[in-house]
Amino acid sequence: MAAKKSAKKGAKKGGAKKSSAKKGAKRGGAKKSAKSGARKKTAKRSGAKRTPNAAFMKAMTPSAQLATVVGSTPIPRTEVTKKLWAYIKRKGLQDSKNRRNINADENLKPVFGGKGQVSMFEMTRLVNKHLK
Repeated sequence: MAAKKSAKKGAKKGGAKKSSAKKGAKRGGAKKSAKSGARKKTAKRSGAKRTPNAAFMKAMTPSAQLATVVGSTPIPRTEVTKKLWAYIKRKGLQDSKNRRNINADENLKPVFGGKGQVSMFEMTRLVNKHLK
C-alpha cells in the first residue's frame, strides 16, 4: 500500500499539471445534487402533523358589507375564506378567461372597495380589512 501512495505522489510531482477543466469535472461529479437534499427535508415534514395557528382560528366579526356574503356571526378567517369561495363558485363569479380574477357582484363590490374585478390574492387582503 505504501508503494501505491509513493507512486501517486511521484506522478503528481513529476507529471504535467492537469487543466482546471479536468479538475472541475472530477469535483463536480462528487457533489450531491440539491434535489436529494430537498427530498430529505420534505420526507421529514410529512411524518410530523401540522398544528393549527391560533391567530387564524380566532373568531372575528365581519363588517356589515361582508356580513351580506358570509353571515354576521363571528367566525375564524379560514371559515370566512371558505364561505367567500363557496359564494363565488355558487354565483359563477370567477372570470372565464383568467380564473385567478373574481368579478364582483352587488354584494361583493363594497367588500372589494368598489372595484369590479380583483385577483384572488388581492381579494384576501381586501377581505381582511372587513374583519374585526
